[in-house]
Amino acid sequence: MLSPKLILSPIDFSDSSLQALEVAQDLAKRYGSELLLIYVVPAIPRLPDDVSIFSEGSYEQELNKNAKTRLDQLLDKVKQAGVRARSMVGLANDAAMEIIRVAEHEKADLIVMATHGMTGWRRIAFGSVTEKVVRTAECSVLVLRIGGDSRFQAVD
Repeated sequence: MLSPKLILSPIDFSDSSLQALEVAQDLAKRYGSELLLIYVVPAIPRLPDDVSIFSEGSYEQELNKNAKTRLDQLLDKVKQAGVRARSMVGLANDAAMEIIRVAEHEKADLIVMATHGMTGWRRIAFGSVTEKVVRTAECSVLVLRIGGDSRFQAVD
């Protein structure tokens, strides 16, 4: 693989996605790549019990605003580390397909993401965003499994 020009780092604000962001940041710094952070907000969010169906639009706007605020905080840290970076909030019911759509539209060379390491019935029941991205993305995908001791482990 040639040096990536654009590295996409999907963020869900979990510890594993933040640790994968560290790896993506290191790669971007090493290769002089631009880093694109993306968070996907559900298009039709499940409304909490205390939110009326009549205020669904304002609830969705608040989700987008909060995601943008959190991404901007991460973006500032990445830029302070000397990495060219930008962020994007996606809107979709299928996070994997939105990640793939953005990667294709932005011409990403590499996607760096974590897997939660679910196997067996849990993966079947809950699906796997990472697995879908790996199977469908046209660019290279670096998958990192986070170990119980908060270090990265090779994916089996």
